[in-house]
Amino acid sequence: MNIHGKDIKIFTANSNPKVAGEIAEYLGLPVGKSDVGQFSDGEISVAIHESVRGSDVFVVQSTCAPVNRHLMEMLIMIDAFKRASAGRVTAVIPYFGYARQDRKSKARDPISAKLVADLITAAGADRVLTMDLHAAQLQGFFDIPVDHLLGVPLLAPYFEKKFAGADDVVVVSPDFGSVTRARNFAQKLDFPIAIVDKRRQKANVSEVMNIIGDVKDKRIILVDDMIDTAGTLCNGAKALIEKGAKEVYACATHAVLSGPAIERIKESPIKELVFLDTVPLPKEKQLDKIKVLPVAPVFAEAIARIYSDKPVSTLFV
Repeated sequence: MNIHGKDIKIFTANSNPKVAGEIAEYLGLPVGKSDVGQFSDGEISVAIHESVRGSDVFVVQSTCAPVNRHLMEMLIMIDAFKRASAGRVTAVIPYFGYARQDRKSKARDPISAKLVADLITAAGADRVLTMDLHAAQLQGFFDIPVDHLLGVPLLAPYFEKKFAGADDVVVVSPDFGSVTRARNFAQKLDFPIAIVDKRRQKANVSEVMNIIGDVKDKRIILVDDMIDTAGTLCNGAKALIEKGAKEVYACATHAVLSGPAIERIKESPIKELVFLDTVPLPKEKQLDKIKVLPVAPVFAEAIARIYSDKPVSTLFV
């Protein structure tokens, strides 16, 4: 039996149809015919308008805001494909919501990331393809294969070109949790690394305490996996300027940008902020200092490799 299906079919719900369309275009395929909407009472309605029997189906859906609606759209689509006898269903989740709820930080906390992983599996997904999980160990929450793509190989070449030949650039981690990511980024560009040491007072509020490393008269690249309320990023940028940095640039995979993020970024000393388009950026969140790079090429290549049973690990280089 052919375990990967007779052909590739790309479908999308409503969170990121642009990325789904670009992935399909790279693969030389149309986006599958489907409608995902709501009934009058608010329940999700899904209609698939073409046969998927025996096909290798890839459902492209970031679980970004509104998170719960987009999550339910994906789950119901997966269920529809399994019931329509798809050969295999892969959940392609460029941005995985609930990833920050990966442990119990205090008594009686849920571990919502594990629950969401179980829901995706129970819906019928055979594997997951995602990018830059907030905590890499989330891969272990699934009992199905997870291909975990990295944003650094897409972000680093942009800055490599921008700072070609420069000897005054330092890559900075905005906190200790992002040190590994920043180190990988710095190694690709052969730049030194520094760390912002901060103490978090409560959720989405942070206080910068110290800079570990030499940043005086340097141009800085802050590297993170996601920017949510932008407090950590903007406080870090301000502290770096106060410590004598010449310029501050920043990059992250996921542009969550909730609450006061846009105002904070506007008022921050950050000269340029580069994201990948795992989360769509509406017009009201588009600033001159924000640049967005496409993820479709790497996801399309990963899908082609999964379909043909080739290793996906080469995309990490």
